[in-house]
Amino acid sequence: MGTPDFAVPSLHRLAQSEHPIVAVVTRPDAPQGRGRAFAPPPVKLTADAFGIPALQPEVLSDPGFLGALKAYAADLFVVVAFPILPVEVLKIPRQGSINLHASLLPRYRGAAPVQRAVMAGEKETGLTTFLLTPKMDAGDILMQRRVEIGPEETAGELADRMKRIGADLLAETVDGLASGSLAPVPQPSEGATKAPKLTREDGRIDWSRDAGTLRNLIRGTNPEPGAFTTWRGGLLKVHRAAVAPPAPPGQRGEIVSADAADGVTVATAEGGLRLTEVQLPGKRRLTGAEWVRGYRLQVGEMLGV
Repeated sequence: MGTPDFAVPSLHRLAQSEHPIVAVVTRPDAPQGRGRAFAPPPVKLTADAFGIPALQPEVLSDPGFLGALKAYAADLFVVVAFPILPVEVLKIPRQGSINLHASLLPRYRGAAPVQRAVMAGEKETGLTTFLLTPKMDAGDILMQRRVEIGPEETAGELADRMKRIGADLLAETVDGLASGSLAPVPQPSEGATKAPKLTREDGRIDWSRDAGTLRNLIRGTNPEPGAFTTWRGGLLKVHRAAVAPPAPPGQRGEIVSADAADGVTVATAEGGLRLTEVQLPGKRRLTGAEWVRGYRLQVGEMLGV
């Protein structure tokens, strides 16, 4: 059970294992791209490529869907990046349901563990396979694997690495359950933290925060929902940034350096933030230096006002 690109390597790995997949459950087709044409989700395309039947229920508690699911008589449900399963679904498989979660549980329970870990400036995160229960991300732990976070790595780049590492961990977990060699360990409640889904507002740059915090926010919201501020009355997306060397003092949000070679540095509550990749509405991405040269930026201009 899964929908986005993050779940695709796991499906690939299991489809090529000795464990037969009787069906895949994924989201219905949805409008995508600029033309908003309906298209199947990545997991559906992968299931089709392997010749695996795919169910795409609108509602997970629909009686027709539940009946179809029961008819497959699956021993185990495997879940990656999918909505919370209702109790009626959890009761169906003989050996229960397992989930691959992109954090070292009990830390970062929720929909956005990768983004929230990067935003928090973590240097390490990981992956967990665990037994699903009605309570979100709280079931017994089966296996875990630690993953280092690169100092400049964005949430998108980290997720791309983790989805492949997670596929291997998930396959090992299924093998262990099949052989009876895995013993679930109760998940500790101490140290539990939440990772709620990000909204657009989570990407708004607040220049009253320090440069390091803002750098992590920009990394953690790249590519979605994206970090942004305002400039000359319009929206400015900020895709990448770095904590700058000591810069001239300025008001929070003030451009304190605009150099055709080195780019743009903005004053924050503590330290300067160098904007290394930005984008204006309807335009291509620009390096900070290209932004300076193309738009005649001036020291003293304000962002976020």
